Amino acid sequence: MKDMKIALATDDGKKFIDRHFGDANLYKIYRLKDNQFQHITTIDNTVDEEEEVHADPKKAKGIAQLLKQENVQVVCSRVFGPNIKRIRKKFVCIVIGQENLQDGLKKVEDNLDLIESEWEKGRERKHLVFRD
Repeated sequence: MKDMKIALATDDGKKFIDRHFGDANLYKIYRLKDNQFQHITTIDNTVDEEEEVHADPKKAKGIAQLLKQENVQVVCSRVFGPNIKRIRKKFVCIVIGQENLQDGLKKVEDNLDLIESEWEKGRERKHLVFRD
Protein backbone atom coordinates (compact mmCIF):
# COMPACT_ATOMS: atom_id res chain seq x y z
CA MET A 1 0.00 0.00 0.00
CA LYS A 2 2.47 2.61 -1.20
CA ASP A 3 -0.39 5.03 -1.71
CA MET A 4 -2.86 5.00 1.16
CA LYS A 5 -5.76 7.19 2.28
CA ILE A 6 -6.64 7.46 5.95
CA ALA A 7 -9.68 9.04 7.63
CA LEU A 8 -9.31 10.56 11.10
CA ALA A 9 -12.40 11.05 13.28
CA THR A 10 -12.56 14.61 14.62
CA ASP A 11 -14.93 17.41 15.54
CA ASP A 12 -12.49 20.32 15.43
CA GLY A 13 -9.90 19.23 12.85
CA LYS A 14 -7.14 19.13 15.47
CA LYS A 15 -7.95 16.39 17.96
CA PHE A 16 -9.46 12.93 17.79
CA ILE A 17 -12.94 12.61 19.25
CA ASP A 18 -13.53 10.65 22.45
CA ARG A 19 -16.70 9.06 21.06
CA HIS A 20 -17.28 6.25 18.58
CA PHE A 21 -15.72 6.68 15.15
CA GLY A 22 -19.15 6.92 13.50
CA ASP A 23 -20.17 9.79 15.79
CA ALA A 24 -17.54 12.24 14.53
CA ASN A 25 -18.76 15.48 13.00
CA LEU A 26 -15.88 15.44 10.50
CA TYR A 27 -13.41 13.09 8.89
CA LYS A 28 -10.06 14.57 7.90
CA ILE A 29 -8.70 12.59 4.98
CA TYR A 30 -4.98 12.28 4.40
CA ARG A 31 -3.05 10.60 1.64
CA LEU A 32 0.27 8.92 2.25
CA LYS A 33 2.48 9.31 -0.77
CA ASP A 34 6.25 9.33 -0.95
CA ASN A 35 6.37 8.71 2.82
CA GLN A 36 4.51 11.94 3.62
CA PHE A 37 0.95 12.56 4.73
CA GLN A 38 -0.87 15.23 2.75
CA HIS A 39 -4.26 16.55 3.82
CA ILE A 40 -6.62 15.91 0.91
CA THR A 41 -10.02 16.98 2.20
CA THR A 42 -12.29 17.22 5.21
CA ILE A 43 -15.75 15.73 4.84
CA ASP A 44 -18.82 16.17 7.00
CA ASN A 45 -20.39 13.11 8.56
CA THR A 46 -23.76 13.23 6.85
CA VAL A 47 -24.93 9.81 8.06
CA ASP A 48 -28.09 9.88 10.16
CA GLU A 49 -28.01 8.98 13.83
CA GLU A 50 -28.53 5.37 14.78
CA GLU A 51 -32.07 4.05 14.76
CA GLU A 52 -31.20 1.17 17.04
CA VAL A 53 -29.70 1.73 20.47
CA HIS A 54 -26.21 0.63 19.39
CA ALA A 55 -24.44 -0.97 16.45
CA ASP A 56 -27.00 0.01 13.81
CA PRO A 57 -25.94 -1.79 10.61
CA LYS A 58 -27.42 1.03 8.50
CA LYS A 59 -25.13 3.53 10.19
CA ALA A 60 -22.06 1.31 9.60
CA LYS A 61 -23.02 0.96 5.94
CA GLY A 62 -23.56 4.71 5.59
CA ILE A 63 -20.18 5.57 7.12
CA ALA A 64 -18.47 2.94 4.95
CA GLN A 65 -20.09 4.33 1.78
CA LEU A 66 -19.15 7.90 2.72
CA LEU A 67 -15.49 6.95 3.17
CA LYS A 68 -15.31 4.57 0.21
CA GLN A 69 -16.33 7.49 -2.03
CA GLU A 70 -13.04 9.06 -0.95
CA ASN A 71 -11.11 5.79 -1.53
CA VAL A 72 -10.16 5.51 2.14
CA GLN A 73 -8.45 2.27 3.24
CA VAL A 74 -7.59 3.10 6.89
CA VAL A 75 -9.78 4.65 9.59
CA CYS A 76 -8.46 5.96 12.86
CA SER A 77 -10.13 7.00 16.12
CA ARG A 78 -9.63 6.87 19.88
CA VAL A 79 -12.88 4.91 20.27
CA PHE A 80 -14.87 2.50 18.11
CA GLY A 81 -18.24 1.00 18.94
CA PRO A 82 -19.62 -2.45 18.21
CA ASN A 83 -19.84 -1.59 14.49
CA ILE A 84 -16.07 -2.05 14.27
CA LYS A 85 -16.76 -5.69 13.39
CA ARG A 86 -18.61 -4.49 10.29
CA ILE A 87 -16.32 -1.72 9.11
CA ARG A 88 -13.06 -3.61 9.59
CA LYS A 89 -14.14 -5.81 6.67
CA LYS A 90 -13.73 -2.75 4.45
CA PHE A 91 -10.98 -0.78 6.24
CA VAL A 92 -8.02 -1.24 8.53
CA CYS A 93 -9.38 0.15 11.82
CA ILE A 94 -6.86 1.72 14.17
CA VAL A 95 -7.65 2.49 17.80
CA ILE A 96 -5.24 5.31 18.57
CA GLY A 97 -4.05 6.52 21.96
CA GLN A 98 -2.91 9.93 20.80
CA GLU A 99 -5.07 13.01 21.29
CA ASN A 100 -3.77 15.23 18.49
CA LEU A 101 -4.31 14.25 14.87
CA GLN A 102 -0.69 14.99 13.93
CA ASP A 103 0.60 12.71 16.70
CA GLY A 104 -1.78 10.02 15.47
CA LEU A 105 -0.48 10.34 11.92
CA LYS A 106 3.07 9.93 13.24
CA LYS A 107 2.01 6.72 15.03
CA VAL A 108 0.45 5.45 11.79
CA GLU A 109 3.62 6.31 9.88
CA ASP A 110 5.70 4.36 12.44
CA ASN A 111 3.54 1.25 11.88
CA LEU A 112 3.03 1.18 8.11
CA ASP A 113 4.29 -2.40 7.69
CA LEU A 114 1.82 -3.69 10.27
CA ILE A 115 -1.04 -1.71 8.69
CA GLU A 116 -0.21 -3.00 5.22
CA SER A 117 -0.04 -6.56 6.52
CA GLU A 118 -3.49 -6.19 8.09
CA TRP A 119 -4.92 -4.64 4.88
CA GLU A 120 -3.83 -7.68 2.88
CA LYS A 121 -5.95 -9.98 5.10
CA GLY A 122 -9.11 -8.60 3.47
CA ARG A 123 -12.40 -9.40 5.21
CA GLU A 124 -10.49 -11.42 7.84
CA ARG A 125 -8.61 -8.41 9.16
CA LYS A 126 -8.62 -7.43 12.83
CA HIS A 127 -8.38 -3.93 14.25
CA LEU A 128 -5.05 -2.52 15.41
CA VAL A 129 -4.42 -0.75 18.70
CA PHE A 130 -1.69 1.90 19.03
CA ARG A 131 -1.99 3.24 22.58
CA ASP A 132 1.46 4.53 23.50
